[in-house]
Amino acid sequence: MDNIAGKKPGLTWAVHISVFLLVALWVFPTLGLFVSSFRTGDQIASSGWWAALFPSEINEVYRAADPDDNRVPDGDLFVVSGNIFEGEGGGEISVWGTSSRAFDAFRAGETSDLGDGETVTLEANGDYVWRGTDDQISGRGQRIFATVTSPPEFTLKNYDTVLFTEGSGGGMAKAFFNTLTVTIPATIIPILIAAFAAYALAWMDFPGRALLIAAVVALLVVPLQLALIPLLKLHLGIGIGKGYLGVWLAHTGFGLPLAIYLLRNYMVGLPKDIIENARVDGATDFQIFVRIILPLSFPALASFAIFQFLWTWNDLLVALVFLIDATGETTVMTKQIVEMLGTRGGNWEILATAAFVSIAVPLSVFFLMQRYLVRGLLAGSVK
Repeated sequence: MDNIAGKKPGLTWAVHISVFLLVALWVFPTLGLFVSSFRTGDQIASSGWWAALFPSEINEVYRAADPDDNRVPDGDLFVVSGNIFEGEGGGEISVWGTSSRAFDAFRAGETSDLGDGETVTLEANGDYVWRGTDDQISGRGQRIFATVTSPPEFTLKNYDTVLFTEGSGGGMAKAFFNTLTVTIPATIIPILIAAFAAYALAWMDFPGRALLIAAVVALLVVPLQLALIPLLKLHLGIGIGKGYLGVWLAHTGFGLPLAIYLLRNYMVGLPKDIIENARVDGATDFQIFVRIILPLSFPALASFAIFQFLWTWNDLLVALVFLIDATGETTVMTKQIVEMLGTRGGNWEILATAAFVSIAVPLSVFFLMQRYLVRGLLAGSVK
């Protein structure tokens, strides 16, 4: 009676809930990174991304205008007046003070007595009046510590800094195109090689085929780090260890075992009658491969392309080892973000923007080709 029509068993509901939780765990951090990329550093430090649409309270430090250029005589005293928000957006001041130890010493509109007749008055809208003698109203402007309620603010300045400002953004735009230069060939080359190899292992009879299949499976478990030093020595010995060619070949070598295994399993599952009929009609192996196998194997090809592209795009280790460059001309995005972490540890808005720029392309590739992912992963698992 538990499985009658119209009712779902408990296991089905458990699966649905688990999938929903997994999707939420993946979506929420990505959404948070996207929202944070449009916020200022002060907003990120004062509140979470989920509060981006609401006013936020921020403790800020301001200075009154330069007294030497802005003071005005007022009887025996001098006065400097203005607005502390000038050129910085705005907000509403709730409490303020003239010392970092007492941010909330005064409410908006109250006057702070600094002694010997020197006073500062600050209004909620940021208007201030600094009054004192000739000796007091001189030098640098008076510091004002204020708690400001700021309206929601979003800016494209972070993207301008990251993508177009050399030095501060670290040339992220150049690193973006460098990463494309590494990733696209490192995805296409292993697919081309693996497709030929997979067809041979699936449909061509030759001595040692079983041993080659076993070797491919064995290579799947070989750690990447095990081959780094020998392969780098080989690349340096033949003169390709400091450019794109070396890193393309490294990614190709590390990706080929999975590519051959995945494509071979898929091709084995294709209808045998189609292959035999093509051979009876006089088609060569190359014609069968190009005109029949490749079109039918597109889901598996797309599935591996997703994995290879994502792995290559997000790779740091192989790029650091095989793309040796002291001038920064071939720096990829993962390395650029690491360098920004070292020099911009507190600029969270820059790091959030750089990280989102880095994941934007992989996300686009995944969503465009995800319908082929499951079909390719299940290749050869069901007869």
